Amino acid sequence: MTASATESGAKRSFTVCAGEASGDRVRLSVYDMLFSTVYTTRAFFYRETLDGEALRASLDRTLRNFPVLSGRMKKDPDGGLSALCDDSGVRFVEAQASVPMPDYGPRHTAKKGLDRYLSHAIPFWVVDRDTPLFTVKLTHMKGGGSILGLTMNHALGDGSSYMSFLEAWSHEHRGLGYAKPSHDRGVIDALAAFASADTLTGGAHFTVTGRGQKAAFVGRALRGSLGSVTTVTTRFTAAELAAMKDAAMADLAGTERWVSTNDALTAHLWKVLGALRDRPDASEERLGLIADFRSFVGAAVPDDYWGNAVTNTRPGMTAAELRSRPLGEVAAAIRVGYAENTEERIREEVAFLCAERDAGRLKRVMTTMALDSFDTTIAINNWSKLPFYRIDFGQGAPFWYDFSATPIPWTVHIAPTPADQNGGRDVHIALPRTQIRALKEPSWVGRFHHYADSGEAFPLTFAAAG
Repeated sequence: MTASATESGAKRSFTVCAGEASGDRVRLSVYDMLFSTVYTTRAFFYRETLDGEALRASLDRTLRNFPVLSGRMKKDPDGGLSALCDDSGVRFVEAQASVPMPDYGPRHTAKKGLDRYLSHAIPFWVVDRDTPLFTVKLTHMKGGGSILGLTMNHALGDGSSYMSFLEAWSHEHRGLGYAKPSHDRGVIDALAAFASADTLTGGAHFTVTGRGQKAAFVGRALRGSLGSVTTVTTRFTAAELAAMKDAAMADLAGTERWVSTNDALTAHLWKVLGALRDRPDASEERLGLIADFRSFVGAAVPDDYWGNAVTNTRPGMTAAELRSRPLGEVAAAIRVGYAENTEERIREEVAFLCAERDAGRLKRVMTTMALDSFDTTIAINNWSKLPFYRIDFGQGAPFWYDFSATPIPWTVHIAPTPADQNGGRDVHIALPRTQIRALKEPSWVGRFHHYADSGEAFPLTFAAAG
């Protein structure tokens, strides 16, 4: 293992390197570039104490298959960005806490104060700087247990890629095999080759922002990070989800239509949040469905592609329709929305983004879903199939997983639950703080958990950023 260390009180800081550097420049794709240089966080909570030295050794070995993570961000001559695989290293901080492990879970999330368990990098101090693209902070709690806090530059990969790396690291740590990733960003540009030249408009999914429009969005997001947005967390049990799906399928009886459990849950959340917004009947309601497009384009993008490969669709209806239509019909509309992600549409989307990049305008492009998040759109990011509770470094699986509060309101993250919960879902909802007073009325627990057995509904847990 290649690692240097510095010490300060109850904290030690290391630079973990793979010990080999190809010097390759991995040019970021048009999807990577949409995320700029922001970082995204993960935190895993373990009952047993993790071995920091052993983690650094296995991280060293894993980085040999993920060289972009130990590299540095560089600007290309044409204004694009690349990850230089120079093995400058990953920052790894190991700290001792003076307090015992809190009993984290859906009734007591870790969002407030999560920063103390993370080693942050400044997103505006990344390009052409010696700033790590991936950081680790391992905090050992008084009396036992450890918290593994992680940050990764979002331009390197999406949620699926993030978790595939963590699963690979945990497998490497335990001496298990894992699939090696593909870092060939060229497969993304290649998708544009067969797109029609007269479709390069971005459709309804992308907007080329005007002067000040993007800055205004960033300003609103900044206010969200300073406390104007609060995250509400609750858990839906497996039995509750089964009842929800049964109700949706009953609505569709005789139509030969089918919806999944996730379709039913997404529809239920959209309806409840629509009721919370209580907008006029004729108002447009949009649902931003974030989706991994690897499976939509066949062999053109391999399953082991490591990078950003996410798109979105935005099914919509009026506020009156959302209130009046039964759960099954809303769930069916959501399923149709996901079905819009065809290979043809993805190729056209890539062609549009490549054209904007070549014209020097890619920095002005934003998803319409994001721009409308403060007004008409509720965004759903379904992580329920990601392996959060399989990240086992030899001391058992984590008992809780969390992430920093998002500053964008009306954003919903659906996450899996630990194995002992038998297929439930933890739902994290970012909401404007102005909505929280109404949501604290007891009736709203009943609305969210309409399909739960009496007395078994989980409470709504509130946590502001910070």
